[in-house]
Amino acid sequence: MRFGLIHRIMTTLLATLGILALVTSGELGRPQSTLFLLGLAIAVLLPESLQSHPLLTRFATIGPLLLLLLQVARLFWGAPLLEITVEFAIVLQIIRLATRRGAAQDQQVIILAWLHLIAGTVLGSGLAYALCFIAFLIVAPGALVLSHLRREVEGNYRQGARDRTGLPVDVPRILRSRRVIGKTFLALTCLLSIPIFLFTAALFIAFPRVGLSLLLLNRPQSGRLVGFSDHVDLGGVGTLRTDPTIVLRAEIPNLPSPPPERIALYLRGTALDTYDGSAWSRSRLSRVPAERIGNTIPIVRYPSPALDASLKLDLEPIDPPVLFLPQNTAALRVRPRGEPLFGTHIEVLRGSEDELRYLSPDNRGISYEVYLTEPTEHFPSTPPAHANSPYLVCPTSSPRLSALAHQWTQQATTALEKARSIETHLKNDYLYDLNSPSGAAADPLDHFLFESRRGHCEYFSTAMAILLRCVDVPTRNVTGFVGGTYNRFGNYYSIRQGDAHSWVEAYIDDQGWTRFDPTPPSAAQSLMPTTGLLATLRDILEAMGKTWNQRIVRYDLHQQVWLFSGLRSHLLHTRQSMGSVVVQLTSNHSLPSPRIIGFTLIIGMLAITYAVWKRRNQRLALRNHPHQPSSPPHARLATQLYEKLQHEMLLLGIPRSPSTPPLKHAQQLLSDHHPCAPAIHAVTVSYLRARFGDDPLSPTERQELETLIRSLRPTALAARSKPVLSSPSTR
Repeated sequence: MRFGLIHRIMTTLLATLGILALVTSGELGRPQSTLFLLGLAIAVLLPESLQSHPLLTRFATIGPLLLLLLQVARLFWGAPLLEITVEFAIVLQIIRLATRRGAAQDQQVIILAWLHLIAGTVLGSGLAYALCFIAFLIVAPGALVLSHLRREVEGNYRQGARDRTGLPVDVPRILRSRRVIGKTFLALTCLLSIPIFLFTAALFIAFPRVGLSLLLLNRPQSGRLVGFSDHVDLGGVGTLRTDPTIVLRAEIPNLPSPPPERIALYLRGTALDTYDGSAWSRSRLSRVPAERIGNTIPIVRYPSPALDASLKLDLEPIDPPVLFLPQNTAALRVRPRGEPLFGTHIEVLRGSEDELRYLSPDNRGISYEVYLTEPTEHFPSTPPAHANSPYLVCPTSSPRLSALAHQWTQQATTALEKARSIETHLKNDYLYDLNSPSGAAADPLDHFLFESRRGHCEYFSTAMAILLRCVDVPTRNVTGFVGGTYNRFGNYYSIRQGDAHSWVEAYIDDQGWTRFDPTPPSAAQSLMPTTGLLATLRDILEAMGKTWNQRIVRYDLHQQVWLFSGLRSHLLHTRQSMGSVVVQLTSNHSLPSPRIIGFTLIIGMLAITYAVWKRRNQRLALRNHPHQPSSPPHARLATQLYEKLQHEMLLLGIPRSPSTPPLKHAQQLLSDHHPCAPAIHAVTVSYLRARFGDDPLSPTERQELETLIRSLRPTALAARSKPVLSSPSTR
């Protein structure tokens, strides 16, 4: 391997990994990331002959200064400081890669790559960063050693050093040499990453992060989710159905085996009570701190962890920060992601329409456990006032809307029967369509019910809510997530933005607010595929990302205590198990005596010493007596042919002794009148002629000899089957 080429490749790898750590952090948009990756490819593929061009030399000096002035100007124009800094760091590395000319510039590339990796730790630290970090750790030792060697070589050349013959050191010849480094040297330098990684892992485990909020730059961007704010346009939730971004992960205990691929959870986020003909809003916007004891917040009662069924939810940072809960939630217990040593208070606010929001200072999402009520429990809710109640307001003036509501409920006498009747009509008589034309109509609801007769979940829920209001049943529109798909590698359900859904809550006497879903059942399920190669790869990557985020990014004092407690329990269990085995062996008097143990150890040490001594002698013999040149191909073919003959002779009971020459053995068989002797003699003569007479066998001759070898056993069997005639004297 050429010294200069390998050094260039490893230095370029470090620079590429550092840039990828920044690009995958999420601080840059897709156009900027694409542009930077294109510039990186051009800088890497630029020939070395062009890197010393005078124009590039001047650009290496003027380019960074111009870039700095440009970024400062953008900062004054209002561009984000973090984005400007990341862009400057990436472009600076690309310029250095395109204009490097020696070891000094390569060391600058390595330093910039280290800084990029550190910045990627603060900005992103996701699964993509994990892959960059591991690759960086493997490549870095070799790149540093080669960079040091090249700097020493170039330093000696500049100082006028001479070699042993008195000639000046020829640096280009050394860089082109294949004798400076080899595969073993390169592998051993890269293996230095193993002790470095072990030392770093020990420090990481021993000293957890004590305050993620101190890393002000490590604030993940919250995705804006339409459909969960205080004002939602009709059709807003439908735009989420094609988005595969994970919002929630749900861990459900006591699942059947195998777990269902899809599950309906109906995680309630926001309820809206006012409809103006094109959008839903909330008539009351007040929010007050929720009642709590520590991190436990009751919804209808305080939990009984030993008795209540529960599920764990892991919520990604979103905007607005709504907590999603099943309808039968009794209480919840919250915990911030990556809780620091000194604690972080998460404030939970209770708003109108039973909505919960959280306020976290580090904006890293939240994990919480939900405790569920029993089916037999009933908690009465306050009925809405019918006079001027927003739950009964019908904004439309269409007479056929009211007529349709009364037509569908003419056989119903109770509010529950009316709700079931309207729900059934919508499910059976209308089609689910993400691209409904009703969104462009002046009255989208009227157009959906009487013209297009197709739409997505929000059209169905809005239609049911307004139709029930026309027959004096209080309703509100609810948005949340209907369910998710099972990840068999992480043992949790992935709930994505595409699982967003809208349904109806109607107030039923003696039952309170009751959930109804008028959307066709097949359309309310998750649209994400659960089988196939792509789905399997997706689940693997998502499970790896969850494990990385949970065990590495969010590693804190709680996880450290859990880790060491588990290790201590495991050691105690192992010690007890070994102790019980020793006691059992001792009680059975089956332990060997100390003399036998000592004798066994001595025999084992002698065997190991003999094996090492024999191996050393073999190496010395190979070193002192190098291999002779191998025989020509036709001689090897003849040898293989004779080895087949020897195998057949061994099976026939006429093997050749190692001390007997092949031809003498064949002649002896002829003199003994063995039935197979002619064939054996013919093959032996042909072997000797090809092996030592340098007379190669033709393909036809080789095929004929193989036929003779295969005929040996049939010939011997035929000879044994002939009857033996008795002599005349014995008759």
